[in-house]
Amino acid sequence: MPPFIFLILFWFSVFQNSVHFLSANPPASSCSNGAPRISYPFRLNPQQPQQSKSCEVPSGFELFCEKNLTKIYFPSYGDDLVVKSISYPTKRINLLDPRNCVHHVFLNLDLSLTPFRYFYVLKDYTYLNCSTSLSRPFMEVPCMSGSDFHVYTVDPSLPLPASCVAVKTVAVPFEYSPYLADNSLGLGLTWDSPLL
Repeated sequence: MPPFIFLILFWFSVFQNSVHFLSANPPASSCSNGAPRISYPFRLNPQQPQQSKSCEVPSGFELFCEKNLTKIYFPSYGDDLVVKSISYPTKRINLLDPRNCVHHVFLNLDLSLTPFRYFYVLKDYTYLNCSTSLSRPFMEVPCMSGSDFHVYTVDPSLPLPASCVAVKTVAVPFEYSPYLADNSLGLGLTWDSPLL
């Protein structure tokens, strides 16, 4: 093959690969300065239009902006969570509960209907609704309790106190502790590489 033709074929191949890369990976976007950078497999609606079949975002990876915050909606939870950060190399998305009650999220979010799973190791905990306040070792979850009822997370093997009703046993990253104040703690999720 003459060198001239080889060079033309080489540059055509480089150009074609560049075009494919750009069409398969839409430009990154964000909701505001300092907000997480949004790129594949996520898509920021409506800022990142789907440019081609290869740029389509799998179901469950759609994000949106609201008041300069990046948010994600989980139909099974019925509410939005704020996206605090995304690490693409480790496939980790950290979320915040805008109501500052991470245990409400643990109790109600069903990740089996999403492409995500908890990043942390999980253990089963039972949520108790009690008509009276319990003493230690029980630790009340203040953001889920009211004036006439008290919510606790306990190891499911513990005997059920007489004043309590077991609400639900779920696999969560940790039981309630007053020392775990950050409402993002435990809301780290990971995902598998989506298949298009």
